[in-house]
Amino acid sequence: MPIRIIGDTKVDFIGKRKIAFLVSGILVILGLAATVMLSFGKGNLGIQFVGGTMLEGYFEQPIETSAIRSALGSAGFADAEIQQLQGRAQANSFLVRIKSDPAIAKQAGQSVLDALRKAFPGNPFHMDSVHEVGPAVGKTLQSQARWAVLVSLLGILVYITLRFDFRFGVAATIATFHDILAVLAILYLMNVEITILVITALLTLAGYSLTDTVIVYDRIRENLKKYHKKADFVPAINRSINEVLSRTILTSSTVLAVVIALYVAGGPVLRDFAMSLIFGVVIGTYSSWFVASPIYVEWESRNPKRFKA
Repeated sequence: MPIRIIGDTKVDFIGKRKIAFLVSGILVILGLAATVMLSFGKGNLGIQFVGGTMLEGYFEQPIETSAIRSALGSAGFADAEIQQLQGRAQANSFLVRIKSDPAIAKQAGQSVLDALRKAFPGNPFHMDSVHEVGPAVGKTLQSQARWAVLVSLLGILVYITLRFDFRFGVAATIATFHDILAVLAILYLMNVEITILVITALLTLAGYSLTDTVIVYDRIRENLKKYHKKADFVPAINRSINEVLSRTILTSSTVLAVVIALYVAGGPVLRDFAMSLIFGVVIGTYSSWFVASPIYVEWESRNPKRFKA
């Protein structure tokens, strides 16, 4: 017997769709505005997108990455990305990336070097190389990120169309695009740094949102086979969402528990990634109830030939 964390419900999801569309519309507008601003470099973009300085070197003695991050944060490099390098001839090798004007890459690298030597006088840091990450590379990555999102949306449209029909496919694609824009809007307003990991989280969100929507659509398709009159259409949709409500909440809660644990214990490197997924799971669950299904209802209810007595 399937696990049910709540009993039978009779929530009128479709009846609340106008309020949901208003909330979603605001989030989508904010998300589109954030996309435009980020495209022009107005926002907290990571070094991969805006360019900067990349420095490689090693410490004479073992050291924790968190200690390096704390030292650089105190020196004014709070946005520094620090990665320990494995398999190098020198042990305790690290890669440090900071945002800076490419024209002063070497000066910025020297500033990082001075900060590390001052913070760890008993464990000297030796710099092997310092070079710039040009803005042209960042523009290429921005373009690739946009294409990745567009290709994923196209894939969702094709998959749902083949599995259900075109109307379901369009509704699911719009809902997924809504989820991505909504999360991006929240991250932009919170001034979260948009990095490759955050883009990865948005693509992961697209997959999660699709899975949640498919669960609801499967039940809708089953119930629509039983009800053919137009008067029964909206009740059938509401019934379908309510029937899988317990399963959806249980799935979302399980995923949230894992992602919250990742946020708490994953360290600074994974924190923004986990935060993006937390918002994504909540919004993805919301959209499967109040966006994907209501869009399908709006489309079908305007098609008089769809229903036969």
